[in-house]
Amino acid sequence: MRITVTECDHDSFAVEQAEADARGAELLITQSRSAGELVANCADADGILVQYASISGEIMDALPGLRAIGRYGVGVDSVDVAAATARGIAVCNVPDYGTEAVSDHAIGLTLAVARGIPRLDRGVRAGRFDLPAVRPLHTIAGRVFGVLGMGRIGSATARKAAGLGYEVIGYDARSEPGTTYHGVATVSLPELLERSQVLSLHTPLDETTRGLIGAGELATMRRDAIIVNTSRGGVLDTSALVAALRAGTIAGAGIDVHEHEPLPHDHPLTTFDNVVLTPHLAWYSEESYGELKRRTIENVLDVCAGRTPRNIVNPEVLGAPGRNAVHVATRARSRA
Repeated sequence: MRITVTECDHDSFAVEQAEADARGAELLITQSRSAGELVANCADADGILVQYASISGEIMDALPGLRAIGRYGVGVDSVDVAAATARGIAVCNVPDYGTEAVSDHAIGLTLAVARGIPRLDRGVRAGRFDLPAVRPLHTIAGRVFGVLGMGRIGSATARKAAGLGYEVIGYDARSEPGTTYHGVATVSLPELLERSQVLSLHTPLDETTRGLIGAGELATMRRDAIIVNTSRGGVLDTSALVAALRAGTIAGAGIDVHEHEPLPHDHPLTTFDNVVLTPHLAWYSEESYGELKRRTIENVLDVCAGRTPRNIVNPEVLGAPGRNAVHVATRARSRA
């Protein structure tokens, strides 16, 4: 059994290697810079581990022995899940890792923007007293914290925001406005946008959420509102956010995820003092880092060994022999 890392910016693969060794699997670590390199590097792979690479149906067709795709993370928007399902390939993610780390980061970005901390820090280092630049500052008590998406991370963020003293409201497509969902009073999306002085985004990226917060939605928000995004860059229309920041109709933003990553150093968002930017690292803590790596490869190893993984996006592919059954069985005999 061969498992190939297509590309990944982690500083060590000791966790993956230990899991592969324990299962008698071969682990190949590559840094594919193009679709062509990826296909060449993964030619004999039974399973692949993917961080940022886009895995299309064409790539799957070029890898006839592929049985499982494991993504380092929660979202699988970079993988054509429908194409994988049609080809009998399991797509796995780790949907419940990093809940505490991401929600911590969302709260950290909120406070950094709301209190103007980065701007004040830069002023101190330059010998300036910059209070006028960050006024008005407000206490947390009485401010409304809106959570868009009340899954694991959104609910954890809501809990922490409430603990700080925010009045927390939420919106989730699975909840009826006017009810309580995961302990939070839920409202309609228009009401969430109109009332929130902090809007924290925690929704996955798919065709229903791409560009969910655009120019129209930003225009309905309060002028003293800040927006925080630790979900997916495509949920928030970056051009619309830049326009709102320039017009002063949004008070600030804390952004960890970007429509195009890495964020170009000359991107317009980098020109605003009331914006705090981080490089898609909200997920990181020492604890979540190890858990992510271990569970990503465990899922793929389980599929390739004929077992049901802990996490699979398209479980319908399990139990059916699919296109790979004969190929994989033949390969297994040839390697024995």
